[in-house]
Amino acid sequence: MKALRILGLIGAILLMAGEGYRSWGAGRPAVFWMDDMLAGAMMIAAAILVRRPTTSRRAFFSASWGVAAGMLYGSFFGKLYDPANSNPGNFPIGLLTWLVGAAFVIAIGGLIASILLPDPPPRD
Repeated sequence: MKALRILGLIGAILLMAGEGYRSWGAGRPAVFWMDDMLAGAMMIAAAILVRRPTTSRRAFFSASWGVAAGMLYGSFFGKLYDPANSNPGNFPIGLLTWLVGAAFVIAIGGLIASILLPDPPPRD
């Protein structure tokens, strides 16, 4: 659980920082970068809360991985199939596609791992 929480925190920070760099001064509309900030904030909050796991906190943690995977799905495949209409901002399109693809794979793995985590022992 701890490793998955750390991966979530690091991934969220990298996602938010990468999107900030990508969009800084590039004239990208807010709707195209706010989803990354919201998904990152959700992951950070969930990773902190699940430190003391309850059923609802574990569900929130899994949901945050699912939000990240869902958000990255459209971003990755949009760049893969129609790179000419993608706005890579401050990144080369090839590098951005690889980075988003790696984040997408990690998010899918995090979602699966967070669902398959064993239940915590009951408290007496």
